[in-house]
Amino acid sequence: MDKELRALTERLRVEARGSGGYEELLGTADHEALAAVLTVPGQPLWARELAAFRLGSAGDKRAFEALVLLLNHRDPERCATAAEALARLGDPRTARAAAALATNSLRTAYALHPVRLLTALRAPESVPALITTLERLLTPHEIHWRVALACVEGLGALGDPRARPVLTAATGHPRLAAASAAALARLGS
Repeated sequence: MDKELRALTERLRVEARGSGGYEELLGTADHEALAAVLTVPGQPLWARELAAFRLGSAGDKRAFEALVLLLNHRDPERCATAAEALARLGDPRTARAAAALATNSLRTAYALHPVRLLTALRAPESVPALITTLERLLTPHEIHWRVALACVEGLGALGDPRARPVLTAATGHPRLAAASAAALARLGS
Protein backbone atom coordinates (compact mmCIF):
# COMPACT_ATOMS: atom_id res chain seq x y z
CA MET A 1 0.00 0.00 0.00
CA ASP A 2 1.53 3.34 -1.02
CA LYS A 3 1.76 6.40 1.25
CA GLU A 4 -1.23 8.24 -0.29
CA LEU A 5 -3.54 5.24 -0.07
CA ARG A 6 -2.44 4.57 3.51
CA ALA A 7 -3.21 8.19 4.55
CA LEU A 8 -6.54 8.05 2.73
CA THR A 9 -7.58 4.76 4.32
CA GLU A 10 -6.67 5.94 7.82
CA ARG A 11 -8.79 9.09 7.37
CA LEU A 12 -11.71 7.25 5.80
CA ARG A 13 -11.63 4.44 8.39
CA VAL A 14 -12.55 7.06 11.00
CA GLU A 15 -15.24 8.52 8.75
CA ALA A 16 -16.72 5.11 8.00
CA ARG A 17 -16.79 3.95 11.62
CA GLY A 18 -20.07 2.20 12.24
CA SER A 19 -20.82 1.90 8.53
CA GLY A 20 -20.75 -1.45 6.84
CA GLY A 21 -18.67 -2.24 3.82
CA TYR A 22 -15.45 -0.34 4.52
CA GLU A 23 -13.14 -3.36 4.73
CA GLU A 24 -14.79 -4.99 1.70
CA LEU A 25 -14.39 -1.83 -0.37
CA LEU A 26 -10.78 -1.45 0.72
CA GLY A 27 -9.91 -5.07 -0.01
CA THR A 28 -11.72 -5.70 -3.28
CA ALA A 29 -9.80 -6.05 -6.52
CA ASP A 30 -13.06 -5.94 -8.50
CA HIS A 31 -13.13 -2.73 -10.53
CA GLU A 32 -16.78 -3.30 -11.40
CA ALA A 33 -17.67 -3.25 -7.70
CA LEU A 34 -15.65 -0.07 -7.20
CA ALA A 35 -17.27 1.58 -10.23
CA ALA A 36 -20.71 0.66 -8.93
CA VAL A 37 -20.02 2.66 -5.76
CA LEU A 38 -19.64 5.74 -7.96
CA THR A 39 -23.01 5.32 -9.66
CA VAL A 40 -25.35 3.72 -7.12
CA PRO A 41 -27.44 6.35 -5.32
CA GLY A 42 -27.11 6.77 -1.58
CA GLN A 43 -23.44 5.85 -1.24
CA PRO A 44 -21.61 7.75 1.52
CA LEU A 45 -18.93 10.22 0.54
CA TRP A 46 -16.16 8.17 2.16
CA ALA A 47 -17.11 5.18 -0.03
CA ARG A 48 -17.19 7.24 -3.22
CA GLU A 49 -13.83 8.81 -2.39
CA LEU A 50 -12.18 5.46 -1.67
CA ALA A 51 -13.60 3.88 -4.84
CA ALA A 52 -12.64 6.86 -7.00
CA PHE A 53 -9.11 6.97 -5.61
CA ARG A 54 -8.55 3.26 -6.12
CA LEU A 55 -9.97 3.31 -9.66
CA GLY A 56 -8.11 6.49 -10.61
CA SER A 57 -4.83 5.17 -9.25
CA ALA A 58 -5.34 2.04 -11.35
CA GLY A 59 -5.93 4.12 -14.50
CA ASP A 60 -9.65 3.36 -14.74
CA LYS A 61 -11.22 6.37 -16.47
CA ARG A 62 -14.62 5.73 -14.86
CA ALA A 63 -13.24 7.55 -11.82
CA PHE A 64 -12.67 10.84 -13.67
CA GLU A 65 -15.93 12.66 -12.89
CA ALA A 66 -15.94 11.67 -9.22
CA LEU A 67 -12.31 12.72 -8.83
CA VAL A 68 -12.95 16.12 -10.42
CA LEU A 69 -15.83 16.69 -8.01
CA LEU A 70 -13.55 15.75 -5.12
CA LEU A 71 -10.82 18.04 -6.46
CA ASN A 72 -13.34 20.88 -6.08
CA HIS A 73 -14.40 19.87 -2.55
CA ARG A 74 -14.17 22.24 0.42
CA ASP A 75 -12.15 19.68 2.41
CA PRO A 76 -8.42 20.04 1.57
CA GLU A 77 -7.68 16.35 2.30
CA ARG A 78 -10.26 15.25 -0.26
CA CYS A 79 -8.82 17.70 -2.80
CA ALA A 80 -5.30 16.40 -2.21
CA THR A 81 -6.20 12.74 -2.66
CA ALA A 82 -8.28 13.55 -5.74
CA ALA A 83 -5.36 15.47 -7.25
CA GLU A 84 -3.03 12.54 -6.58
CA ALA A 85 -5.41 10.06 -8.22
CA LEU A 86 -6.05 12.38 -11.19
CA ALA A 87 -2.30 12.71 -11.75
CA ARG A 88 -2.04 8.92 -11.85
CA LEU A 89 -5.16 8.45 -13.97
CA GLY A 90 -3.64 9.79 -17.18
CA ASP A 91 -6.94 11.06 -18.58
CA PRO A 92 -6.48 13.79 -21.21
CA ARG A 93 -9.47 15.70 -19.77
CA THR A 94 -7.71 16.24 -16.44
CA ALA A 95 -5.74 19.35 -17.39
CA ARG A 96 -8.81 21.11 -18.80
CA ALA A 97 -10.79 20.31 -15.66
CA ALA A 98 -7.99 21.46 -13.35
CA ALA A 99 -7.57 24.67 -15.38
CA ALA A 100 -11.29 25.39 -15.16
CA LEU A 101 -11.22 24.93 -11.38
CA ALA A 102 -8.03 26.96 -10.91
CA THR A 103 -9.27 29.92 -12.96
CA ASN A 104 -12.80 30.05 -11.53
CA SER A 105 -12.84 33.25 -9.49
CA LEU A 106 -15.80 31.99 -7.45
CA ARG A 107 -13.81 28.95 -6.27
CA THR A 108 -10.45 30.54 -5.51
CA ALA A 109 -10.52 29.30 -1.92
CA TYR A 110 -10.43 25.73 -3.28
CA ALA A 111 -7.92 26.29 -6.10
CA LEU A 112 -4.71 25.25 -4.32
CA HIS A 113 -4.82 21.59 -5.35
CA PRO A 114 -5.96 22.25 -8.95
CA VAL A 115 -3.01 24.68 -9.27
CA ARG A 116 -0.58 22.08 -7.93
CA LEU A 117 -2.09 19.44 -10.21
CA LEU A 118 -1.60 21.69 -13.24
CA THR A 119 2.06 22.03 -12.33
CA ALA A 120 2.45 18.27 -11.98
CA LEU A 121 0.69 17.58 -15.28
CA ARG A 122 2.86 19.99 -17.29
CA ALA A 123 0.04 20.10 -19.86
CA PRO A 124 -0.47 22.80 -22.53
CA GLU A 125 -3.24 24.27 -20.33
CA SER A 126 -0.98 24.58 -17.28
CA VAL A 127 0.94 27.81 -17.91
CA PRO A 128 -1.99 29.88 -19.26
CA ALA A 129 -4.20 28.80 -16.34
CA LEU A 130 -1.53 29.56 -13.75
CA ILE A 131 -0.84 32.96 -15.30
CA THR A 132 -4.56 33.82 -15.37
CA THR A 133 -5.04 32.74 -11.77
CA LEU A 134 -1.96 34.57 -10.50
CA GLU A 135 -2.86 37.79 -12.34
CA ARG A 136 -6.23 37.81 -10.59
CA LEU A 137 -4.60 37.28 -7.20
CA LEU A 138 -2.09 40.14 -7.44
CA THR A 139 -4.29 42.61 -5.60
CA PRO A 140 -3.52 44.32 -2.30
CA HIS A 141 -4.61 42.36 0.77
CA GLU A 142 -5.41 39.20 -1.23
CA ILE A 143 -6.55 36.55 1.25
CA HIS A 144 -5.77 33.62 -1.04
CA TRP A 145 -2.03 34.25 -1.06
CA ARG A 146 -1.28 30.52 -0.68
CA VAL A 147 -2.94 29.89 -4.04
CA ALA A 148 -0.93 32.77 -5.52
CA LEU A 149 2.25 31.29 -4.04
CA ALA A 150 1.43 27.89 -5.57
CA CYS A 151 0.98 29.63 -8.94
CA VAL A 152 4.35 31.35 -8.60
CA GLU A 153 6.08 28.10 -7.63
CA GLY A 154 4.32 26.23 -10.43
CA LEU A 155 5.28 28.79 -13.04
CA GLY A 156 8.87 28.63 -11.84
CA ALA A 157 8.85 24.84 -12.07
CA LEU A 158 7.34 24.92 -15.56
CA GLY A 159 9.93 27.44 -16.73
CA ASP A 160 7.84 29.02 -19.49
CA PRO A 161 8.97 32.53 -20.52
CA ARG A 162 5.33 33.62 -20.98
CA ALA A 163 5.19 33.83 -17.17
CA ARG A 164 7.87 36.54 -16.92
CA PRO A 165 5.48 39.57 -16.77
CA VAL A 166 3.23 38.13 -14.08
CA LEU A 167 6.18 36.81 -12.06
CA THR A 168 7.81 40.24 -12.26
CA ALA A 169 4.58 41.81 -10.99
CA ALA A 170 4.46 39.24 -8.16
CA THR A 171 7.87 40.35 -6.85
CA GLY A 172 6.13 43.45 -5.48
CA HIS A 173 4.03 41.39 -3.09
CA PRO A 174 5.76 40.64 0.23
CA ARG A 175 4.48 37.06 0.57
CA LEU A 176 5.38 36.25 -3.03
CA ALA A 177 8.59 38.22 -3.52
CA ALA A 178 11.15 35.52 -2.68
CA ALA A 179 9.36 32.78 -4.60
CA SER A 180 8.83 35.11 -7.58
CA ALA A 181 12.50 36.04 -7.67
CA ALA A 182 13.45 32.36 -7.56
CA ALA A 183 10.95 31.57 -10.34
CA LEU A 184 12.32 34.40 -12.48
CA ALA A 185 15.84 33.10 -11.91
CA ARG A 186 14.72 29.70 -13.19
CA LEU A 187 13.48 31.35 -16.37
CA GLY A 188 16.93 32.81 -17.03
CA SER A 189 17.42 35.78 -19.32
